[in-house]
Amino acid sequence: MSFFNTIRGFTRSSKKKQQPEGNRNGGNKYAEPNFGNNSSHSLLNQGTLYSNSNGSSPSLRRAYSPSKSVRSQRVGVNQRPQQQQQQQQLQQQQPLPQQSQLSSQLPPQQQSPQHHHNHQHKQPTQSQAQAQAAQVQAQIQNAALQPQQVKPPLFMCEPFVRTALVKGSYKTIVQLPKYVDYYEWLALNAFEFFNHLNKFYGVIAEHVTPEKYPKMMADPNTEYVWVMPNGKTVSLPACQYIEYALTWMSNKINDQSVFPTKSGMAFPPPFVSDIRGICRQIFRIMAHIYWNHFDKIVHLSLEAHWSSYFSHFISFVREFDVIEPKELEPLSALIANLEMQGKIIKVDHAQLPPPQSGLSY
Repeated sequence: MSFFNTIRGFTRSSKKKQQPEGNRNGGNKYAEPNFGNNSSHSLLNQGTLYSNSNGSSPSLRRAYSPSKSVRSQRVGVNQRPQQQQQQQQLQQQQPLPQQSQLSSQLPPQQQSPQHHHNHQHKQPTQSQAQAQAAQVQAQIQNAALQPQQVKPPLFMCEPFVRTALVKGSYKTIVQLPKYVDYYEWLALNAFEFFNHLNKFYGVIAEHVTPEKYPKMMADPNTEYVWVMPNGKTVSLPACQYIEYALTWMSNKINDQSVFPTKSGMAFPPPFVSDIRGICRQIFRIMAHIYWNHFDKIVHLSLEAHWSSYFSHFISFVREFDVIEPKELEPLSALIANLEMQGKIIKVDHAQLPPPQSGLSY
């Protein structure tokens, strides 16, 4: 055997050995592509143009190389229609995004009716806006017509409205004792009520300034005016009104012709009228303190003393009918509450003065 035959046999045997290896690989797309005589088999086993195979793009580039055989070029040409069909199928599968983008770029006259319908929902018409404005205006008017809940004053809140030093009513305390003169009993109680009021006012007088209280007010709807000697009424700051009232009451009580303290002196005929004037001024000052300074009374922990003092006073003026019911209106709610608690007893028949105009003793 010659040398050339030996080499030929060696090459045939090597090609035969390489053939099963390719078959064993099973056309693995990640294996190195074979561009020998079986190039058509390697290209057909490759992935498509949109596949993620690592060997797809090198095989396409090499398929159109001039150095390769004509057979491999034919296979590449035959594969072009398949790739174009695949591209067209992918483009047909995604038509909606392109149409939506085109519709958004078109002017409002060329857009579809569905787009106009959505646009009308987002932006209401002028008639709808007017209807909404009218509805809001009606709601505002209805809220203004509804009664607003008014917060009660502090002295009507719990627990202050029930605070007291004495349990039960003051009926037995204010009644005329046996063997005691009617006028003397009125003078004694008026003197005691004035002294207690003077002490209570002394602890809050520094807070009653003309700047804060330019008028003598009880509740927001009640103002007290002072009557001058010439008969004219003037509006005064609360502090000035209270000073005038306390001075007037002090002068009455210290006047021996009105409040006699010596034996053998008689009470004058207008004594009951003076008692009514004193009780009227005491109540006005109490009403001003309740509505404007009760928080200061609470701060000083005097609410129990003040409430007991007020209940005692109202029980007295009702028992002897020395104050007009109209004067009690600023604190009528508090008086009604104290009546429900049993601290103030309604009087059916007030104690009237004796028929004589005065008493000497």
